Amino acid sequence: MNRSKKHVSIWKHEKGGVKLEMDEIIKSKTQKKNEFKLLQEIGEQLVSLSPDQLKHIDMPEELLSAVRDAQKPMKHEAKRRQLQYIGRIMGEIDPEPIRKALENLRHGDYNKSFLFKKIETWRDELKTDNPQVLEEILVACPLADRQRLTQLTRNMRTATEPEKAMQASKLLFRYLKEISDL
Repeated sequence: MNRSKKHVSIWKHEKGGVKLEMDEIIKSKTQKKNEFKLLQEIGEQLVSLSPDQLKHIDMPEELLSAVRDAQKPMKHEAKRRQLQYIGRIMGEIDPEPIRKALENLRHGDYNKSFLFKKIETWRDELKTDNPQVLEEILVACPLADRQRLTQLTRNMRTATEPEKAMQASKLLFRYLKEISDL
């Protein structure tokens, strides 16, 4: 017999005299511990976030306060107890929205770094006078002004001093970043 899932059938009579069967799953102690560990891991992820990132996650004030307390310097045992406390609070609320928000933060960072690399690639290819890149940028970024983009590219290519070339490259990068909504 599999002890991990025990079913208890409860029969109830409703107003209309219809019998309904409701299966209630009795969780083993190990299952409860494993669920609690998962909640603590979500709590650890919350503790590892910056204060700015925490602002983007909707959570109860009590949980936010506990997370901020855990971010303060403390000894190992105190940190462990604080994480247990966070796990206990997480058990009282629905952790799914918080888990999804953490997932979105992780994917959002990935998307930003991908876009950042794409902008760097565009800038480097504009340096090499690739006309297809200009068209690609204009298609990808509808806010782009062709005249301004060609002017910044020309300034970057014609700069003779290394200092001015670096400044022109930075200006082009900033403009690409601005039009791509990074």
